[in-house]
Amino acid sequence: MDPGILCFHHCDHKVFCTIIPDKCPVCHQKLDRYDYSLLPFRVPYPFVKASQHPRAIVMKPTHGDFLNDYYNSKDLHIGVTNSQGCVIEFGVEGIQGVDPLTKKWSQCDSSSDWDQCLLLEQFDELWNEIWDGILIKVSSSPLWDAERYNEERHNCFTFVLAFLRALDCGELSEKAQDPKLFCKQYVVPRTSAAGKYISLYRQLKRQSFFIQNQ
Repeated sequence: MDPGILCFHHCDHKVFCTIIPDKCPVCHQKLDRYDYSLLPFRVPYPFVKASQHPRAIVMKPTHGDFLNDYYNSKDLHIGVTNSQGCVIEFGVEGIQGVDPLTKKWSQCDSSSDWDQCLLLEQFDELWNEIWDGILIKVSSSPLWDAERYNEERHNCFTFVLAFLRALDCGELSEKAQDPKLFCKQYVVPRTSAAGKYISLYRQLKRQSFFIQNQ
């Protein structure tokens, strides 16, 4: 899903594009003869597939995707991946990804919905057993029954913070005690960086180049 945005520096400008042109769109000099001061590079894609990031906290727009549908005023949805990369999430239908009765993972039916998400934090595989055990324990609580869901007061964010507090993993769990502090530390920096990429992507959907003075 990476659109492959490229950047090169020429004649005191940064030029963003998806295909390097034969000529600089600013000065029209042929680029194949120019000694770049900085070689063209691919702008880092800020989004990941949740299924490729086990033991992680992931976030996506509640509706649609980041590149085409997201704006600052839109709601975000947050979830946790287990050691297999399946997303465990809480929403209007209650907990998804865990069967509260058997306390076992259910099918990862929603994982494809998380193919373009932000990775807030990921743990290494040494955490597999602890991570999965606590995730199942927290998810199996009746707190996450569908009838308890409330968009403002008891939602996906509430669930993830409850899991992180139960995980007792140091700074991340400490920040999870305070929703505002958690957002400031882990959510805002990621969404701000993603916003710049989204803006650039949309500029390039409208035109072949985006030119910026150095």
